[in-house]
Amino acid sequence: MSDPTLAAVTGGADQRRWIALVVVCLAMLMNALDSSIVNVALPSIQGDLHFSQSNLTWVVDAYLIAFGSFLLLAGRLGDLVGRKRVFLTGVALFTAASALCAVSPNQGTLIVARFAQGLGGAVSSSVIIAIIVTEFPNATERARAMSAYMLVAVGGGSLGLVAGGVLTQAVSWHWIFLINVPIGVATFALGVVLIEENVGLGVGRGVDVTGSLLVTAALLLGIYAIVTAATHGWASAQTLGYGAVGVVLLAAFFLVEARRSNPIMPLRILRVRSLVGSSVVRGCLFIAMYAVFFFGALYLEQVRGYSPLRTGLAFLPMSLVVAALSMGIVSRLLIRFGAMNVLVPGLVAVIVGLFLLTRVDEHTSYAAGLLPGLLILGLGMGVAMVPLLSIAMADVPPADAGLASGIVNVSLWLSSSVGLAVLSSLAASRTKTLTAHGHSAVAALVSGYHLAFLIGTGCALLGLVTTLVVLRAPARAAFAATRAAAAATAESAKLPTPRERPEPRVEAVPHES
Repeated sequence: MSDPTLAAVTGGADQRRWIALVVVCLAMLMNALDSSIVNVALPSIQGDLHFSQSNLTWVVDAYLIAFGSFLLLAGRLGDLVGRKRVFLTGVALFTAASALCAVSPNQGTLIVARFAQGLGGAVSSSVIIAIIVTEFPNATERARAMSAYMLVAVGGGSLGLVAGGVLTQAVSWHWIFLINVPIGVATFALGVVLIEENVGLGVGRGVDVTGSLLVTAALLLGIYAIVTAATHGWASAQTLGYGAVGVVLLAAFFLVEARRSNPIMPLRILRVRSLVGSSVVRGCLFIAMYAVFFFGALYLEQVRGYSPLRTGLAFLPMSLVVAALSMGIVSRLLIRFGAMNVLVPGLVAVIVGLFLLTRVDEHTSYAAGLLPGLLILGLGMGVAMVPLLSIAMADVPPADAGLASGIVNVSLWLSSSVGLAVLSSLAASRTKTLTAHGHSAVAALVSGYHLAFLIGTGCALLGLVTTLVVLRAPARAAFAATRAAAAATAESAKLPTPRERPEPRVEAVPHES
């Protein structure tokens, strides 16, 4: 008979892990919401705090610069000092900064609070994937957990547009920040109880201070150049100067890391083909997805005349598709058919959905034109992202899981930020050219959006090619290992435990007379 005490302990541990998943997803939801929720409230913020148009961009840029710059360092710190400690520190900082944002009396306070909010978001989100990988070593459960994570990461952006519209119109812009406070407090309290700490590698040999400063400064300057390029121009002295210094610092960082015995980023992590290849593919997909969020919202508001709230609701069906797929469908497909057989159809669906969006014009209705593309795009993103995460972390040593988690997040942030900045410039240039040649303002706008969607389609196609060329072998190896582990688990489940095994019968040997 099975041990009831052991079963109770196992069941309690299992329940704890799933509740802990909800906790880290709550933190990710706050970060995902804040990437878009502020955009809807910018006009109200500008009016209340008397921002100029140029200074208003810092409400967004301060968050983006801090968030992108500290992801890698925070992820590695999770490996060194403990991921639970890093996660809780990030949640606490994000919550406190959100409260300061909500009560900011002037421009300077709000910008500083937004920078602190971005830093807290980077610190907390940098270790989330590593926590999930550690808490769910079983392939089937990990796939389900990754599905929940991707639902939050992908759906949070469109949910932020809806929440921002509702809160700004119903109450005030202060509430888009204030709503984070109770969620953050609950996340911190539950995280203290439910998340288990990993045994950190320790800092006994000394922290790589030089490497830490170099990589953080390189990302800080490079990201500053990117997010301000729209204001100053890509060919401006400021953009090229800060970008060049960032590149030089990054090169110096790699030189330092190659010679250190205790580097903040062991270069061996870049030899993990599955991690690097999947990061490239994921970056291509997020360029495409953020192009849809950004230019799709502009199309609905500037061409179709939608309100901010109605625009947010227009993207909701895509998030609902992702949510439906995250209820276990993708995880079951992943276990049964393997990552490649799930990932490739997902990428094809993304390409088809994006291509449909290139066909909309100023007369296209939402139901007939935009909605089908959004639904197919949601289907593709919902199917593709979980296999990509599974492939990314499959070959990463447990000791480097936090660093790998940081690399995954950096790839998402850099690709979406750089891609969106480049696409914005190209779309604006096309619109300006067509307007100069006598096209109507609306037709010129739509043509610029078409170009952005078309380039996004090309990025998704590049992701498909990279998948077929780079990820096929790692995905097959990971699938074979998963099936072998599942078979071994099933076989061991069939065998009786030592307590349950019957004692061997000993036949009596008759004595000879």
